[in-house]
Amino acid sequence: MSTNFILAPIFVHMITAVVLLFFWKNVELKKIISVVGNSVAFIACLKLFFMTWNEGTLTLQMGGWEAPFGITFVSDMLSAVMVMLTATVSLAVGIFSTAAINRNRIRYGYFFIFHFLIMGLLGAFLTGDIFNLYVWFEIVIISSFVLLTLGGKKRQMEGAVKYMTVNMLASIIFLTAIGILYGITGSLNIADLAEKVAIVENRGLVTVTALMFFIGFGIKSAIFPLYFWLPASYHTPPSAIGAIFGGLLTKMGVYSLFRVFTVIFVPDDFLLQVFVIIAIFTMVSGALGVINKRNIRRILSYLIVCHIGYLIAGMGLYTELAFVGVIFYLIHDVIVKSNLFMMSGLIQKIRESQDIYRLGGFYKDYPKLSLVFAVILFSLVGIPPLSGFWPKIMLFQEAFRLKEYALLGGLIFASFITLFVVARIWSEVFWKDLPKPNAEEIDHFVPYSRSGKIALILPVVALACVSLYIGLNAPAIMEVSERVAHEMMNPNLYIESVLGKQ
Repeated sequence: MSTNFILAPIFVHMITAVVLLFFWKNVELKKIISVVGNSVAFIACLKLFFMTWNEGTLTLQMGGWEAPFGITFVSDMLSAVMVMLTATVSLAVGIFSTAAINRNRIRYGYFFIFHFLIMGLLGAFLTGDIFNLYVWFEIVIISSFVLLTLGGKKRQMEGAVKYMTVNMLASIIFLTAIGILYGITGSLNIADLAEKVAIVENRGLVTVTALMFFIGFGIKSAIFPLYFWLPASYHTPPSAIGAIFGGLLTKMGVYSLFRVFTVIFVPDDFLLQVFVIIAIFTMVSGALGVINKRNIRRILSYLIVCHIGYLIAGMGLYTELAFVGVIFYLIHDVIVKSNLFMMSGLIQKIRESQDIYRLGGFYKDYPKLSLVFAVILFSLVGIPPLSGFWPKIMLFQEAFRLKEYALLGGLIFASFITLFVVARIWSEVFWKDLPKPNAEEIDHFVPYSRSGKIALILPVVALACVSLYIGLNAPAIMEVSERVAHEMMNPNLYIESVLGKQ
């Protein structure tokens, strides 16, 4: 029974999406159905997380076909953490969307596509089959393309074309790599591939295949040099959509990198050096790109790129402590990035601008809300003892211990630029006076009902509290991260669970 529960979060979102089809024109009922579906899915994901924590890796063989012949779903601690993060963000963004997304977008299928997208993300995190990972990726890409274009504005279409073109390239590379891998091993099951790849005699072909996976997943993660599609597209849709994209979509690529390069391919010195170099360039290029930007969501887009470099850096270091730092940072980053996009949406609703030089006076007009935003922004920077501080210290420590001084320099540079940018946002948006030409734009919450205001503010406050919890209760998050890192460094635990070996 416990193994069958692996599919519960996926089915909840699928059923919610199907139910929404029957109420296509009823906007208010759609909102209620979506919130209920997200709430039930959150409970299911929470239960799955604790089941995995208490019972160890859970495996479901579909149709009773034993691995590697059937389709396998697996919930280990890495999957369980990603599923829990997805549920948390989707619930918050789902509530935020009920007020932030206009009625026309809702009428034409916003919530249906939203739940379809979350279903694809959960499927990708729980699948134990490399080809089905590709299938779930395509579901996510199709859904995200529809969300990007929903509304049909010119800048949305331009961003969506860039997004879709580069992601199609990544999918082609990914699918080609799967074909080569199947050709040399005769298997698609991730656990079975780990054993068969290890005995392939042509190690050069194995390395080339590994690099193809790295390129395919790397494009989807927005690593250097093919990251330009992200800042060109993530600022174009409404903030609620940006919150899902910024928090979860690139992390799906990072998760896939973690899965493939800890189970199927054990990186040699060459691959580790490639990871380190790419991490440095990703951090530096993202940091340099953000310096002269004045639109808040463009700033956030480049910060996503910059901070993906932290996660790739942990792969380059490839030690248990580095993975502890990476998982801790991943947990922090998903929550904070999603919340930052919702924060930018609130600012847009109030001031009708995203240009930091046209904003101002926010702390004077909304002191309580500004304090919530301060928690989000300073968590991003890593001001102690907030959530971003602890994982950065671990990554700094491990880079120094392994004498990866160039990587350490990249980590410090990216942290300094993040601090500089956040200080500028705080100064321009919250601290200085509102420029006189915009003085009439001080309060644009008036058209919203009380429930609408709550739907906009509550999710932001809730995720800010989650960020506070992560930082102030660091030992608990560290314990989870250590468990995940231990499983990542010992892939036999995953392999034995899936293949039924002792």
